[in-house]
Amino acid sequence: MKIVVVTGMSGAGKSTALDVFEDLGYYCIDNMPPELLGSFSELIRNSAPKTEKICFAVDVRSGGLFSKFSECVSKLKESGVDVKVVFVDCDDSVLINRYKETRRRHPLEQEASGNLMRAIEMERRETESARTLADIYLDSSHTSMGKFRERLREIFSENGGELLVDVLSFGYMYGVPKDADLVFDVRCFENPYYIPELRLKTGLDDEVYNYVFGFEDANETYRRIKDLIKYLIPLYRKEKTRLVIAFGCTGGKHRSVSFARRLSDELAREGMTVRVEHRCAER
Repeated sequence: MKIVVVTGMSGAGKSTALDVFEDLGYYCIDNMPPELLGSFSELIRNSAPKTEKICFAVDVRSGGLFSKFSECVSKLKESGVDVKVVFVDCDDSVLINRYKETRRRHPLEQEASGNLMRAIEMERRETESARTLADIYLDSSHTSMGKFRERLREIFSENGGELLVDVLSFGYMYGVPKDADLVFDVRCFENPYYIPELRLKTGLDDEVYNYVFGFEDANETYRRIKDLIKYLIPLYRKEKTRLVIAFGCTGGKHRSVSFARRLSDELAREGMTVRVEHRCAER
C-alpha cells in the first residue's frame, strides 16, 4: 500500500494536489485529523475491493488536532507502510493575492482577529514541523497551477521509482526557489546583458548560449558542477523521487538559462528523467 499525506500552507495548492492524486488512481480524503491516519489506513487496507493507493490532505483546518501531525505520521511510517509527505508552500505575498482574488477566508483568520497576514504567520509556525518532516517540498509561488499539476504527475506517476531531475533557472532579483535541493550561483561569469545585440535574447538562443560558454572559466565550472551532480544522483535516488537543481543569475535570462539548458540536455541524453523550467526567462 502507498500512502501520500499532503499538507502545507492554505492557498498554496493542496486542493489542486488532491485532484491530481485522484486522477492518478488514489483514494483521496480531504481534511483528515492526524490521529485517524493509522486507523483509517488500516480500515481501507482491509476493505474489499482492496485499495492500494491512498492520499490524505491534513492541515490546520483540523484545529488543535494538527499538533499531533508529526507524531502520527512518524508512527505510520514506522508501521512499515510506504508513506510520502508532500508539503505545498507559497510566498506570503502570493498567498495574500490569492485570498484577495478568491475572496475566501483563511482557516485561521478568525483566530487572528480577521488579520490575513497574522493568520498566515500563525499557520507557518504551526506547520513548521510538518515541513521538516516532508519527503517532497513543492513551491507554487512562481508557477501556474497547470505546471504544478504536471510536476506532481511526473513525480508520482508509475515510473518504477525513477528519480525525476528538475532543472531550473531563476533570477536572484526575484528570489531563490524554495523547492531547490541544489543551488548554483552563476553570476560570476561574463554577462550577455551588456552586449547590446544579446540583451533582449535569452540562454535559449544559441547566440547567448555560445557567448556564455565561450569563456573557459564557465566551461570548467560547468564540468565541475556536472561531476558533482553525477556523484550525488545515486545518493539522492536512495532517498528521494525528485531532485531539484537550480541555476541563478541576476535576472534569470542569460547565464542561468544557459547552464540549465546545457545540464538538462546532457542528463536527458544520458537517460535521466529530466524536466527543465526557466522561471524568469520571459520576465
